[in-house]
Amino acid sequence: MTLEERIEAFAELGELIKDISEENFLALSRRVENTNNWFTPEQTKNALDGLLVFLDRESLTKWLSKYHFPEVLEPKSIGILMAGNIPAVGFHDLMCVLMSGHRACIKLSSSDQFLIKWLIEKLISVAPRFELMISVEEMLKNKDAYIATGSDNSARYFDYYFGKYPHIIRKNRTSVGIFEGGETVADFRELAKDIFQYYGLGCRNVSKIFVPNREMLISFLDAIEVYSNVASNHKYFHNYEYNKSIFLVNKEEHLDNGFLILQENKGLVSPISVLYYEIYQNQTDMEELINGLSSKIQCVVSRKGWFPESIPFGQAQCPTLGEYADGIDTMAFLNNL
Repeated sequence: MTLEERIEAFAELGELIKDISEENFLALSRRVENTNNWFTPEQTKNALDGLLVFLDRESLTKWLSKYHFPEVLEPKSIGILMAGNIPAVGFHDLMCVLMSGHRACIKLSSSDQFLIKWLIEKLISVAPRFELMISVEEMLKNKDAYIATGSDNSARYFDYYFGKYPHIIRKNRTSVGIFEGGETVADFRELAKDIFQYYGLGCRNVSKIFVPNREMLISFLDAIEVYSNVASNHKYFHNYEYNKSIFLVNKEEHLDNGFLILQENKGLVSPISVLYYEIYQNQTDMEELINGLSSKIQCVVSRKGWFPESIPFGQAQCPTLGEYADGIDTMAFLNNL
């Protein structure tokens, strides 16, 4: 397949997703939720809407125009060990491998089995030649290169087994929000999207905020009451009740609005239903701190993107095609094999 044919195939997949009927979506989302209770129909819709941003013909063409695609006479087999923290999180890696002309050999996460298989099935339905370029495997042995996503612990395992091959190995990351001091109710609610979408399970979810003063925290908690329905998910609410009981038993100081707990903490990665906060003195100190934590942070959000190299509140889960996980250009890696 030529690059133009591959672009057309993914654009057609986008059209297919866009045109899915309500009945078919409900059937799909129920199957997805049955395999993982975190993946509610709302979260599956969020994931598919996010893919539609990728699967736009003009966006695909613009993204790929900056790369040189040598003719692949003998496609290499690329092992992809997918994460499963949010629905279809491994799709971008699959798309990069196929767009580069290589063969995608996938090990699915046990947490995200159905939706990725559904997307592959639909992609093959619009471009049957992809069937020979995609395989779902249990053991990814002796591949030409590897792309693996996991925790810091699993990254050590991946490095041990795949370190001798060309590879991208991703570790734990999280995202943070920075308050300036003049945020409005609307700003706080936009930030809440970055906190609660996918129930906080993604590396682009905000798990910590930096604030110039504590007084802002009460205004923030009041403003985000509109997101209280997050507690209707029994898995999320179980996490909330568990963490609340730990804070109460240990008599740890915290703020609580009935579905989110705020705790002052130097850590970056908070438990589900908990948001860490830290007071900062000035922007210079804040910039130095963020620079020092860059290897652990996926993205930074702030009101209208006022903080250097940040994105606006509410946009954390809206990456563009060229915003690669961990800042590693996956397409350049594949093209250079």
